[in-house]
Amino acid sequence: MGVMRDSLNRAVQQAFTRPIPKSAGAQMRYLVKQLKGTRAVAEALGVSQRTVERYVKDQIRRPRADLARRLADAVRERWQPRVRAQARKQAATSTGVVVDVRARFGFTAAPGTTDDARIRHLTLALPPQHAARLFNAQDAGASEQQLRELAGQALGEVYFRDGGRRAHGLDVEFTDIEHLQFDL
Repeated sequence: MGVMRDSLNRAVQQAFTRPIPKSAGAQMRYLVKQLKGTRAVAEALGVSQRTVERYVKDQIRRPRADLARRLADAVRERWQPRVRAQARKQAATSTGVVVDVRARFGFTAAPGTTDDARIRHLTLALPPQHAARLFNAQDAGASEQQLRELAGQALGEVYFRDGGRRAHGLDVEFTDIEHLQFDL
């Protein structure tokens, strides 16, 4: 995945009302229930079906580090889908998202102005329409570059152009992300 996609997913995961299962056996049982069988879980995690069955029966308790990471990621991406959908819908329709970013911003502006790119640290509340565009693009399978362009357009509109009150015709470039965090 990419920085933008991971950050959007982490923001939605903050809305979870219950923590994900802790033990490997509980995580495997949850995945078996969600994917409707041990064979599907084995294919998703890249292990044998027998290994999944052993975790389900608690015959194996501690997975290898790479398997533990894949297992936790698989559970996290399927955990509380209705809560996740509700949080995304609320952000896209009424509350918007808060973005905290440290990145290089450059822009194309009228002749005679300084357009040198420089590192800025911004914490801004993006209105719901920008959150909706980001979530819709993510759902449609947009690339990391496309998500960055949408975020750059949103930051340009909210911060640099101040909702259309200044800097008309300013095109913002959003590159070299050092830190990015979204909050709902």
